[in-house]
Amino acid sequence: MDRIVEALLGFARPDQILVNEPMSCHTTFRVGGPADVLFLPESGGDVARALAAAKALGVEAYVIGNGSNLIVRDGGVRGLVIGLGEGMSAVSREGNVVAAQAGATLARVSAFAQGEGLSGLEFASGIPGTLGGGCAMNAGAYGGQLSDCLIDATVLVNGEEQTWTAQDMAMGYRTSRPLREGGVVLSARFRLTPDDPQAILARMKELNARRRDKQPLNYPSAGSTFKRPEGHFAGALIEGAGLKGRRVGGAQVSEKHAGFIVNTGGATAADILALIRVVQDAVRAKDGVELETEVRIIGEDA
Repeated sequence: MDRIVEALLGFARPDQILVNEPMSCHTTFRVGGPADVLFLPESGGDVARALAAAKALGVEAYVIGNGSNLIVRDGGVRGLVIGLGEGMSAVSREGNVVAAQAGATLARVSAFAQGEGLSGLEFASGIPGTLGGGCAMNAGAYGGQLSDCLIDATVLVNGEEQTWTAQDMAMGYRTSRPLREGGVVLSARFRLTPDDPQAILARMKELNARRRDKQPLNYPSAGSTFKRPEGHFAGALIEGAGLKGRRVGGAQVSEKHAGFIVNTGGATAADILALIRVVQDAVRAKDGVELETEVRIIGEDA
């Protein structure tokens, strides 16, 4: 990995480059072995140059946000991980439009909009992801999703920054064109509606109270583990299969919401992945429904 570090040092500071970095510190599940190199970019140009360097050297590269929808296996990640975070988290307003970089958390973007008296992102205030990943997955909750108010996004495609309209983004349920085609969302703009900041805040508080009441927020997790199967709810199917509270090692099907697998303490990625398979097998056997994971899984086994 010396060669990729040397290449990164050609345009980045040493403190942006972390070698043998434990990915358990960069995922909300708090599991995962070390990445050979974790790079923390501060611009779209940094991302493009890092991806180009990895490609030239034949090094596998992965782009992540804050790891809220990610499982990294216990053996870690061979190659380069590019983490879009604080260095790319600017949020701004122009008229009724809010613009944000990919590393800004959805909570931060929605709080900014509320403070500016702009409504439309209240649903996102409790989603624990970043804007880039949120756009790629068309993050949503409580009847809202990012595609509802997206104007356009800056997407890195084959080293070139392109502006894709909401139509170009082709966003669906937990999917988008960048996700399907390997583009990296660098920033996005949203058209919002003026409203009283206190009224917006009240709606955000109500939604977050509902979230706290229904979801196991006191344990590390990656949010909803499975996509909603057509005609069903994953949590209801899992509960119906008698799996609430089922454990593998430190991983558990939440007793509060069966759609969540949580780390009760000391779980490994292998525990979580084994429990996912237990759930999938049980629901398939009982209901004939294939549960597809919503979380992204990268890395290698220990």
